[in-house]
Amino acid sequence: MAQLLIHLVNAGGLLAILVLMTAESAGLPISSEIVVPLGGALASGAIAGSAHLSFWGVVAAATVGNLVGSLVAYALTRRYGAQVILGPGRHVGLDHGHLALAERFFDRFGLAAVFFGRLLPVVRTYISFPAGLSRRITPGRFTVFTLAGALPWNLGLAFAGLKLGDNWSNVEKALGPLTIPAAIVVVAVVVVVYFAGKRVLEREAG
Repeated sequence: MAQLLIHLVNAGGLLAILVLMTAESAGLPISSEIVVPLGGALASGAIAGSAHLSFWGVVAAATVGNLVGSLVAYALTRRYGAQVILGPGRHVGLDHGHLALAERFFDRFGLAAVFFGRLLPVVRTYISFPAGLSRRITPGRFTVFTLAGALPWNLGLAFAGLKLGDNWSNVEKALGPLTIPAAIVVVAVVVVVYFAGKRVLEREAG
């Protein structure tokens, strides 16, 4: 996957970064920790035989891509979220009670979750989906907080790639260990919501 991403960015430049970051934020497993630092390295001119990109163009392309992909994910769950959870989700024990509990949880921490979620590996790829379920998170607010979180993330990654030059891949190696704790956090939240919802339903049934 890494070599494919490198080839695409080398060949497609800013457009490739835009498309790849759109796909990442729409839920596809594409690593911004590879794409954006590579863009920064290309902006430094340190990679022989490759295109020379604008540093601010890299930041803008990645950030706009994140916003577009996030809006796609947000819109899908805002339109179809409940049906998805109550359809395929019923096979793993999910129901209306869990959906209501998840909505209340995200309603309480929603905007903070949107902002900080954009700064965490793994979480940033999927944070837009639960946001779409929350009626308190309007498209305007979601757009503002997504941009507020995506911009510093992409700026930091691109700047690291710019400074490291042809050693840009060290950025992905440095951030790699963070993906496991982030994934654990996501799983823990899902487990807590599931069992809390189960207890609520049991109390209501009793």
